[in-house]
Amino acid sequence: MHELRKRAVRMRRQGHTHKAVAAAFGVGESTVRKWWALAKPGASGLKPAKPGRKPGEKRRLRPEQEEEIRGLIASKTPDQLKLSFALWTRRAVTLLIRERFGIAMPVRTMGEYLKRWDFTPQKPLKRAYEQNPKAVQRWLDEEYPAIHGRAKAEGAEIHWGDETGLCTDDQRGRGYAPKGKTPTLRLNAKRTSASLISTVTNQGKVRFMVFDGGMNVSIFLDFLKRLIRDAGRKIFLVVDNLRVHHAKLAQAWLAEHQEEIEVFHLPSYSPELNPDELLNGDLKAGVHGREPSRNETELKRKISSHLRMLQKRPDRVKKYFTHQAVRYAA
Repeated sequence: MHELRKRAVRMRRQGHTHKAVAAAFGVGESTVRKWWALAKPGASGLKPAKPGRKPGEKRRLRPEQEEEIRGLIASKTPDQLKLSFALWTRRAVTLLIRERFGIAMPVRTMGEYLKRWDFTPQKPLKRAYEQNPKAVQRWLDEEYPAIHGRAKAEGAEIHWGDETGLCTDDQRGRGYAPKGKTPTLRLNAKRTSASLISTVTNQGKVRFMVFDGGMNVSIFLDFLKRLIRDAGRKIFLVVDNLRVHHAKLAQAWLAEHQEEIEVFHLPSYSPELNPDELLNGDLKAGVHGREPSRNETELKRKISSHLRMLQKRPDRVKKYFTHQAVRYAA
C-alpha cells in the first residue's frame, strides 16, 4: 500500500490529473486526492497506519489491575484465595477478577489475557499434602550437603534406593486407530505381579533385586548384603521412610556394619527428591510399553532385561539426575 501510494503521487507530480491517476491504479478519484494531501508534508505521510487496536486500547482491565492479577496467580493457589479450584483455570481467574474488581470477563477473553501474560496450561507436579516444606528445604540446604561432604571425605559412594512393583494388568502408552474407533488391548484377567528393590548413583550405576510379595526386613537386609559385597568401598544409602527401613532388626544389622554401609532417610512424603523414582518410571514405561506380559515369569524376565540394559547404559541413568527435582544430587 505504501509503494502504491508513492507511485500514484509520483505520477501526479509528473502532471497527470487526479482522474487519470485514479484510472491507472484502479481507485477512486477522492482516494488519489487524499494521498496527494498526505504527500505534502513528505513521503512519510503516505505510510499506512498499523491496522487494528493500539496496544492496551479498549481492554477491560487497567494496567495496574493486570499486574495485580498476574502477581496473585503466579504466587498463590486458588484455595489460598478461598476459591473452590485446585488449579488456575480460565474460569478460576475470571472469578478472581470479578471478586477483586467487579468486572465480568468472558472465558475466551480471559484466555487471551493469559496468553498475553505468558501463562500456558501445564500439567501440574504432584506433591503430598502431608509433606513438610520446611523439612524438604532443610534436607536440600543442610542435611544432604552434609551427607555429600562426609561421602567425599570418607571415599563413600552415595546410592539412592527405592522399592516398586509391576503388574501384568498394567499397560502404558497410546496407539493410532481410525477416528472414533478406540483400539482394544487384551490383558489377562488374572493379575500377577513382581516386586523389586533398586539403587542408582549419579555415576550411572544400577543395582537391583527382584523378589516375590511385599518388602520385609529379611529381603531388605538380603539386598544390603549384596550391595556391600561388590561395592569395593563404603556405601551411603538414601531411602524413604518405609517402615521396614526403620525396623529394629535392620537398625541392629546396620550398627554392626556401619564401616561398610550407612542408611539415610529422605523427608517424609517426598518421593520427588529420590532419583531412583525416575528409574522406576523408566522401567514401567519400558516393560508396559511393549506386548503385555501373560504370566509372572514373563513379567520378571522383562523387568530383569530392562534393568540389565540400564546397567550397560550408565549415560542414560546419569540423565535422571538432570531432572529439576533431583538435580541437587547430581
